[in-house]
Amino acid sequence: MSRADQVGQEERQLFIGGAWVVPDGGYYPVLDPATEEVVGFAPEASREQVYGAAAAAREAFGAWSRTRPEERAAILDRAADLMRRDVVSNAELARAETGATAATARGMQVEVGISRFRRYARGALEPVERALVPQVNEAGPMGGAGVLGALAVRQPVGVVTCVTSYNNPWANPAGKVAPALAMGNTVVVKPAPQDPLSVFRMAAALEEAGAPPGVVNVVTGSAPAVGEAAVDSPDVDMVSFTGSTVVGQRIAEVCGRAMKRQLMELGGKGAALVFDDADLASAVRGIGTTFAFYSGQICTAPTRVLVQRGVHDQLVDRLAAYAGALKVGDPTARDTVVGPVISAAHRDRVESYVELGRKEGATVLAGGQRPCPERGFYVAPTLLAGCTNDMRVAREEIFGPVVVVIPFDDEEEGVALANDSEYGLLDYVWSRDVARAFRVARRLRAGGVGVNTIGRNMEAPFGGFKKSGVGRDVGSYALHAYSELQSIVWPG
Repeated sequence: MSRADQVGQEERQLFIGGAWVVPDGGYYPVLDPATEEVVGFAPEASREQVYGAAAAAREAFGAWSRTRPEERAAILDRAADLMRRDVVSNAELARAETGATAATARGMQVEVGISRFRRYARGALEPVERALVPQVNEAGPMGGAGVLGALAVRQPVGVVTCVTSYNNPWANPAGKVAPALAMGNTVVVKPAPQDPLSVFRMAAALEEAGAPPGVVNVVTGSAPAVGEAAVDSPDVDMVSFTGSTVVGQRIAEVCGRAMKRQLMELGGKGAALVFDDADLASAVRGIGTTFAFYSGQICTAPTRVLVQRGVHDQLVDRLAAYAGALKVGDPTARDTVVGPVISAAHRDRVESYVELGRKEGATVLAGGQRPCPERGFYVAPTLLAGCTNDMRVAREEIFGPVVVVIPFDDEEEGVALANDSEYGLLDYVWSRDVARAFRVARRLRAGGVGVNTIGRNMEAPFGGFKKSGVGRDVGSYALHAYSELQSIVWPG
C-alpha cells in the first residue's frame, strides 16, 4: 500500500515521454495551507530524469511541429473537454493545495485554465504567414535588377521549459502550455513545489486527449536542482517563467549563456493613483482585491496606493473599514473572502514585512495581528498608512494581503512616485476626468494600466517594464512569444 493510499490522498508519478515514471528521489508531501494536512505526495525527480524529459520533448518536436494546425487544435479542445468533465474534483484539488477559496479555485483557477485551452485551440488556427510588400532592387553586387517578394513566417521555437507559479496552478500553466503547443512546440513543465498536483491532472487530460508521447512532460521536486536542470538542459530552447524577480534573474543568466529564448513574468509593486475626483467606492473595491484575491499573492495587485491629499483621509478610512470587514478563515466556507497564504514560511515573511513597516514609521490601520484559526497559514488583511516611497514596504514585493498608502499633492508628483520603482507590471489610475486618467496612464512606466478598473482584457498584451519581466503573452501575443520569425524571400 502506498503512502497516498494510507492517508486517502493521491500520489503522482513523473510524466516523461508519454509514460508515468517512478521518481528517483521518492516523494514529498503537499500540504493544505488551510489545515496543514497532507493533500497528496509529489514526485522528487533526479537531474537525470529532468534531462530525460527534455530529451523526450526534443525527440517529439519534429513530428509535433509538422502536425496540421487542425490536429493540434483538436487535441487542445479535447483536453479542455476532459478538464471540464472533471471540473469538480479538479477544483477541489486546486482549493486544497493552494488554500484558495472554493469560488476562486473553481472560477479563477480551473475555469480560467479550461478557457485558455479553448482560446489556444482557436489560436492554433491563426495564420502564421504574413506577406510583405514586394521590393524593387536595382542591379548591384547582390545580383541583377528585379522584384523580390517576401513572407514573414512564424515557426515554433522548439522545446520550451514552463516554470510555473504557485498562486494559480491551473491558469498559469495553461497560459504557457496551451499557446506553446498550439504553435507546435513541445514542453517540459516544472510546477511550483508547493502545489504541483493540479498540473499532473492537466497532463493526464492532454494524454487522454491524444497528445503524442513526449509532447508534454511534467517533472517536479522540492529541491532547486530540479528547476535548474529544467532550465540548463541542452535540449531546451526556451524558458517561460513566472515567479520572483530574483529567481528570474538567475534563470536569465543561464539562458543568456546558451542564447535561449526567454519569457519572464516577474514581480510587481503595482501603483494605484487615486486622484481627488475619483469614485472612491470603485477605488476601494479595486484596491481591496489585494486583500481578498489569492490573499494578496498576485503580482498584478494594486499594493502601493498613491492618493491625492484632498481625499487621502477618506480613502484611508474606507480601506481600513473594507479590510476589517473581510472574513478570514476556512476557504471551503461560502462566506470566506480571505484564505491562507501558501506556506508557513511565506506567512512569516509577510508578517515580517508588517513588523518592518511599523519600524519604518508606518501606522497599521487594519490587520497587523495573526488571525484566530489555530491551524493554517493565515495573514490578516493589513493596511499601512503614513508611508513614504523610500520605505522597504513601499519598494519591495510583499506578495500578501498588505497595502501601503502614500499621499501626493499634484499630478506631477503622483506620476513621479508611481515611476519611482524597480517594478513596472500593472499600475492603475482612478479619476473621473477620463482625459487626465489616460494622459497619466501613458506616462506610467508599466506594461499595463487599468483606468478606473482592475479588470483585464484577455486579448491585450501582458508583461512588465523594468524588473517586472521580459516579453509579452496573452491572446495572440502568447502565440508570438512561443514562436520565431523566419523570412522567406524569392524573385518575382
